[in-house]
Amino acid sequence: MTIQDLKKQNLILFEVISGSRSFGLETPTSDTDIKGVYYLPKEQFYGLEYIPQISNETNDEVYYEIGRFVELLIKNNPNILEILATPEDCVLYKNPIMSSLKIEDFLSKLCKDSFAGYAMTQIKKARGLKKKIVNPIPKERKNLLHFCVILNGHDAIPLLKWLHDKEIKQENCGLINVPNAKGIYALFHDVNNNLNYKGIIKKELSNEVSLTSIPKGEKEIAYMSCNLEGYSKYCKEYTEYWDWIEKRNEERYNTNQKHGKNYDSKNMMHTIRLLQTALEIITTGKLSIRVTNREELLSIKAGEIEYDELLEKAENLIATIEKEYLSSTLPAYPDSDKAINTLIQIRESLYS
Repeated sequence: MTIQDLKKQNLILFEVISGSRSFGLETPTSDTDIKGVYYLPKEQFYGLEYIPQISNETNDEVYYEIGRFVELLIKNNPNILEILATPEDCVLYKNPIMSSLKIEDFLSKLCKDSFAGYAMTQIKKARGLKKKIVNPIPKERKNLLHFCVILNGHDAIPLLKWLHDKEIKQENCGLINVPNAKGIYALFHDVNNNLNYKGIIKKELSNEVSLTSIPKGEKEIAYMSCNLEGYSKYCKEYTEYWDWIEKRNEERYNTNQKHGKNYDSKNMMHTIRLLQTALEIITTGKLSIRVTNREELLSIKAGEIEYDELLEKAENLIATIEKEYLSSTLPAYPDSDKAINTLIQIRESLYS
């Protein structure tokens, strides 16, 4: 089932403009994100074809099945609460039946963990991008040989340098394990190339060294150490980095490059916004997603504030939220029984 199917079959219950335009943070280059709620035809809901969520390829249009929507409301999911609290001027369509889901029935102290937890995820993402910006990984991929060294007394010589200096090909070498010494190997060289040694690695992207059966009487020419854990870490970081390069939002990346602060400023803007929203919920028991500090938040997005200053601001907000949490009059959790009964009534009405 696609979004087009939802519209053709009149299954949409709620449809809103979300993201920066609903927050009041749009700029001339902002995308228009659409979120919504739908219900499944009776036979699909009762059968084996339950579909909790439908989105388009770019994920800027996402629709939630009414049951999934209520489930996430009960969990105080920030994205879902913000959909329900969308300002009237961003509501594209609202079936009257959706009026039975009221935002005040779901706001609870659980918002402290859901909003602040989501904000911490944004901080982690910002840190991850900062690392990628500051430490780019060359496109030419290293192999396991780059993570091997030849032991030389109290020193260690990079294997590739050692092979080059000795004019030895890795394919003409053989390795055996050194007992009780993890990652240490005795290295042999087939001078005449007639002993069928397997080489140090079999293929360019091998993730382990090759071991060879060494004939009696052969003498090792060196001892080699292989940092297999280091190579595994490098492979993971290489894959993550170049996957990010392929999928990154170029406009967003260029913005980060222009301000030169080496962090994802949009993520940090949303981090601060989420924490400010959590504080509003905890202290007032209300959720207004249209921000009142547009200029401050856009200055963060533009990279006009130092990264460490933003982290300190986030930490101060978290500390204030924790303090206000203790005296908040909000319930600890939403009334799930009431929410489920409302969901049942909605389905009975839709399927009658």
